[in-house]
Amino acid sequence: QVQLVESGGGLVQAGGSLKLSCAASTLTFTSYIMGWFRQAPGEEREFVAAITWSGGTTQYTDSVKGRFTISRDNAKNTVSLQMNSLKPEDTAVYYCAGARRGSTWPSTKTTDFNSWGQGTQVTVSS
Repeated sequence: QVQLVESGGGLVQAGGSLKLSCAASTLTFTSYIMGWFRQAPGEEREFVAAITWSGGTTQYTDSVKGRFTISRDNAKNTVSLQMNSLKPEDTAVYYCAGARRGSTWPSTKTTDFNSWGQGTQVTVSS
């Protein structure tokens, strides 16, 4: 497993932007598919985006396509989520996640991931 620490959440008006960052404590960061999930109050945790080991391929849930961009910097052991054109329905706690070693692509289920950050709150006001 990997220790993950998120940052960058906050309060923003609809239409605004936020960038979430996640720092990973591991010597083998390139061994992990990385992802972002979110969980709204009373809802199940849902997949948002994932990125392959090299960063060459990404996947998004339909509701964020064209608005969110996931990226990673393997030299710095970080993964980011740039969120543009935010909507009130994007309000949730966002979690950085690392997939299980040996996972195949695509990895979009919560059960594909076994390393989780503490979460960061994103609130979008209308």
